[in-house]
Amino acid sequence: MISYIIRRILTAIPLMLGITILSFAIIKAAPGGPTSLLMDPNTKPEDRVKFEEKYGLNDPIYIQYGKWLGNMVKGDFGTSLIRRGVPVSEMILNRLPNTLLLMVASTILAFLIAVPLGIFSAMRPYTKLDYTVTVTSVLGVATPNFWLGIMLIILFGVQLGWFPTGGVATLNAPFSIWDRLHHLIMPAFVLAVADMAALTRYTRSSMMEVLQQDYIRTAKSKGFKERTVVLKHGLRNGLIPIITMFGLMLPNFIAGAAITETVFSWPGIGRLFIESAFTRDYPVIMAVTVLTAVFVVIGNLLADILYAIFDPRIEY
Repeated sequence: MISYIIRRILTAIPLMLGITILSFAIIKAAPGGPTSLLMDPNTKPEDRVKFEEKYGLNDPIYIQYGKWLGNMVKGDFGTSLIRRGVPVSEMILNRLPNTLLLMVASTILAFLIAVPLGIFSAMRPYTKLDYTVTVTSVLGVATPNFWLGIMLIILFGVQLGWFPTGGVATLNAPFSIWDRLHHLIMPAFVLAVADMAALTRYTRSSMMEVLQQDYIRTAKSKGFKERTVVLKHGLRNGLIPIITMFGLMLPNFIAGAAITETVFSWPGIGRLFIESAFTRDYPVIMAVTVLTAVFVVIGNLLADILYAIFDPRIEY
């Protein structure tokens, strides 16, 4: 297992290198630049040249990439072009805990709701419960995050006043766990909806396949209760594909968080990426891209490890 993990990490290095090259080229090919938004239109041309020379923006693209890559390997992502003098790593570290909190909460919520619904639906196929779960799952997958977030803000935040409409905590209020949870509920639910719907469908399909196996029929014929058969004999095998989905969900949370955090004004990595994209803050964009690539590698590696742990038929 250890040798397999090492091989996967080594093969991920050229993959991440390719991602950084492609991302850097796309960013540089985009129209405009930081100077178009940073300075007043009446700024003298020589001042713009000085700014570009200071940050190396007038160097050839391969020289810019080489400098960035060399600093990145040493853990230095540079400084923000818009927030002058602020290290990019500091900006990310300040926002990363909020994104991780949102990811953990939405993951727990998705699994706690989706897995039981999928199991119950598989135990009662083609009933009213099964059809209700199926239709709800399809709607969950098809519902855009930004639309659902806005609807929840209007209904529960503005009209009913049950939840705050944005932010991670109440301004100028002392720290309170309940206050943090109060702000977390709506964005965590919105971020969990799509994964919740997909997990429900996967759980139902996997459990239905397992419940039709011969050893399940044998257990039922011996007089075991249905709950015992499902939970003791069918659940372990039925949840193997579902458990591996946990690793594959990690990268999706970053993409979903970019929209959800923007809608709810949640100060996380996703919102930082959107803000940096609008202001063409190249160092921040590249740092978040690298972080997302790392999540992709870790997620896939975690999925493979979980599959090997829970499925004894897999050998490395």
